[in-house]
Amino acid sequence: MATLVDGFGRSFPYLRLSLTEACNYRCSYCLPNGYQANGRPTFLTLEEIQRLVRAFAALGMRKIRLTGGEPSLRKDLPSIIAAVSSAPGVSKIALTTNGCLLPKHVGIWREAGLTALNVSLDSLQPARFAAITGHDRFAEVTKGVEMALGLGFDAVKLNAVLLRSLNDDELPAWMEYLRERDIAIRFIELMRTGDNKDYFERHHYRAEALEEQLIQNGWTQTPRAPDAGPAREYAHPNYQGRIGIIAPYSKDFCAGCNRLRVTARGDLRLCLFGDFGIPLRPLLQSDADHDALVAKIATQLGLKAAGHGLHQGQTGITPHLASIGG
Repeated sequence: MATLVDGFGRSFPYLRLSLTEACNYRCSYCLPNGYQANGRPTFLTLEEIQRLVRAFAALGMRKIRLTGGEPSLRKDLPSIIAAVSSAPGVSKIALTTNGCLLPKHVGIWREAGLTALNVSLDSLQPARFAAITGHDRFAEVTKGVEMALGLGFDAVKLNAVLLRSLNDDELPAWMEYLRERDIAIRFIELMRTGDNKDYFERHHYRAEALEEQLIQNGWTQTPRAPDAGPAREYAHPNYQGRIGIIAPYSKDFCAGCNRLRVTARGDLRLCLFGDFGIPLRPLLQSDADHDALVAKIATQLGLKAAGHGLHQGQTGITPHLASIGG
């Protein structure tokens, strides 16, 4: 079977597929003014997604993460999950969601074939959560997380963006939350994007500073699976849960890159902060184009750079993370 390997010897068993750019939150670090539709062509259809996933699976892609925007805004999400889970060779189907619809839909997604779940939860304090996200949905999200923990997922993880002066003092509360829960919280270092320069300068907090606190409290780093995300994960014998650190500004962060991205409109992105997208949608209109699609994907890996340009303030063509799926 063919595999995806770039010029730096990195292999790619992991695809992040955005289903929509739309989001119903107004997170201060991403879409503070809410999602603004721009009248461009519609997002990928179920049939286009099926063809896309089959092509990536033919190239050795084993893990698919469905992202947004907010993917639960797609009414056909259960059908998409079922289609992805039935693709030959795909063994892991994950979803990243803001969690506001979890209580109503998480059981349906699990039955459709979802194997892992990531939920955004930027604070354990309801008032802070509302201030950061623009919505008072803390109760629904945390209820949905507790429901998910009883549904037999391979993994349930939480995501929190680290924000200086907004939530950077909550590590003790998070550790207590993890004491009796088999769940992972991943702290994500705020990243500079095309339209958040001032916010970034006010609220950027180095993830490595939090990592130092973990080590001082007796947490130790665990081995990383080949198809794992970018987090450095830590465990502690006194806690059932784990803590992950995603530190894009740390040394050699890109050396372990193992994932590609496709936007909700069908553009292949080799890097979250790259300068270009490669349109795949013209080859998603017919099953007859499968071989051409596989060939096009395989030949693009030679264009993947060794790393991003965030240290130089280069954010590429990503205006905000909802536009590509983070």
